[in-house]
Amino acid sequence: MGDAPIRVLVADDQAAVREGLVLLLGLLDGVELVGAATDGQEALSLTAEHQPDVVLMDLRMPHTDGVQATRQVLALPSPPRVLVLTTYADDEWLLPALRAGARGYLTKDAGADDIHRALREVAAGRTWLDTAVQQRLVEFVTATGGVPVVADGSARPDPGLTSREREVLAAMARGAGNREVARELFISEATVKTHVNNIFSKLGVTGAHARAAAVAYAWESGIALR
Repeated sequence: MGDAPIRVLVADDQAAVREGLVLLLGLLDGVELVGAATDGQEALSLTAEHQPDVVLMDLRMPHTDGVQATRQVLALPSPPRVLVLTTYADDEWLLPALRAGARGYLTKDAGADDIHRALREVAAGRTWLDTAVQQRLVEFVTATGGVPVVADGSARPDPGLTSREREVLAAMARGAGNREVARELFISEATVKTHVNNIFSKLGVTGAHARAAAVAYAWESGIALR
């Protein structure tokens, strides 16, 4: 993205929260607010109109909630990345949001510095999960015995990842981009890209949300904890 500002759209149905975020984003270096939506439907239309780099998405909204809106904006021809900022870090919202393709997840007690860093990480194509969210995912994996599940709660078949692919996926789940993975594992970026493509193929994930879906699987399956 170079020196260009990160273009951000806010979606939150609570006026006080939405207006507070608008003010906050206006104070962050390298961030440009392009719109503010009151629900998921408006988030979709404003995303199509303004083409932001990142949508800062609440989850519990009327008409179209944030999970549905995430799926819809990621289906657009030039999709943004989605960073969830919500009150809820429970399984009812967390896992569906990640499965829908969200690249980051923050709770609303996050400070300005956390929001700023999360925006930069997500805009750069990396994943950002705050501490509370990581803890909840660890609890989920522990409670389920590390068994990966899909949206309907059934067991996902073992995708047959190799040991190297698991190492790559674990690094991705920690927020590493391809370059960082290459440095960590002492392999080339081209090799990392091949492994990532193989991971996506074996997991059956495609499109703009593939990386986030793979990261969600890494946490659900326990790979991220290795």
